[in-house]
Amino acid sequence: MPITSSAKKALRASKRKRVYNLARKDTLNASVKNVKKLVTTKSKEEAKKALSVAYQALDKAAKTGLIKKNNASRRKSRLAASIKKLG
Repeated sequence: MPITSSAKKALRASKRKRVYNLARKDTLNASVKNVKKLVTTKSKEEAKKALSVAYQALDKAAKTGLIKKNNASRRKSRLAASIKKLG
């Protein structure tokens, strides 16, 4: 447990940030999973629509530091490539 007042304040702040980070991570994982599911069911048009939601989630996660910028870029590229393979 923190002893100094600044450490107590940092703990409070990190608890608040954790809630937001978990929520953002959940939406990120859910949107990426949705795109992958649509790719496996071979519904290209729906997957394209879901791709924009996944892009938004990935960009927000990268912007806030939840994941790194290149990680987001790589995941976006792989999702787009998987949709492009459908033909």
